[in-house]
Amino acid sequence: MLSRQHKLVVMKIVSLFSVVRGYNIPIIVLAQYLSAIFILAPEKRALDILLDFYLFLIVFASAITIASGYIINNFYDSQKDLINRPNKSMLDRLVSQKTKLTVYFCLNFLAVLMASIVSWRAFLFFSGYIFLIWFYSHKIKKYPIVGNLMASFMAVIPFFAILLYFYNKISFEEIEDHMSHFMVISAHAVFLFLLLLIREMIKDLENLKGDLANDYRTIPIIYGEKVSKQVITVLTFLTIIPVYILVNIYDVGYMDIYFYVCFGVLLFFLIFLWKSNSKEQFLMLHNVLKFLIVSGVFCIVLINPSVLWHGRELISKY
Repeated sequence: MLSRQHKLVVMKIVSLFSVVRGYNIPIIVLAQYLSAIFILAPEKRALDILLDFYLFLIVFASAITIASGYIINNFYDSQKDLINRPNKSMLDRLVSQKTKLTVYFCLNFLAVLMASIVSWRAFLFFSGYIFLIWFYSHKIKKYPIVGNLMASFMAVIPFFAILLYFYNKISFEEIEDHMSHFMVISAHAVFLFLLLLIREMIKDLENLKGDLANDYRTIPIIYGEKVSKQVITVLTFLTIIPVYILVNIYDVGYMDIYFYVCFGVLLFFLIFLWKSNSKEQFLMLHNVLKFLIVSGVFCIVLINPSVLWHGRELISKY
């Protein structure tokens, strides 16, 4: 049996894990590696990419920067979360605000240090990313539209960190030969951006009480629930554009199956959206979008499933 002190330590670790949303970090790491293997460097062996030390530093820097972003976001949202997420908020409060800030600064320092080992461009990239996250949490997130846009944009920035890493290693003359990779990752990023933007707006509908009590100027508060639903509907139809580019102009292998399934799910999503008017219903819609985003990460392997078989053959030789 654990002593009372040991139980408290365990609970604080669990609390910090909840604050940094540790369950999301592995998904982001996986998405970055899969993007590198299947989109940005399909001509390379998967094992070579996995063993690339500098790529590991970029991915790890991205992960801890995002973790620090969740901490500073939690720091500024502590009062709002007491209303919107009382159970999670009570768990998060087991770690003091001072401890959260200490961990926040340590993670940011470590991220910038690892980025500086890779290159000065990576150092500038992550320095800017860290500042952007802080500026969003401190100022921007209370404002309608721009807050939603910025939150969604910051969520796709880690993919451009990977893009920067691979493009940094090729000459200016070779960039044109890699433009297709750039367009594919950009189209994926736009599709993800739109899904994340829709999710942010669903969260605004879900968190209406807490936002209202803390003077957050979100779209449903200023313009009403109907306008918010209309904007979400338009954004949902806009997802057709990046998907058309990916499926009809560039080769994404069997991943087109994922996009077709997505459209079916999003159609039912819109029907249910216009029938929803409670926090529980908006939470269900939020979880549907989460499922689409997470499943999209795993479906990146459908671009070229043969890589998995080659990887198995490679491992079996050792």
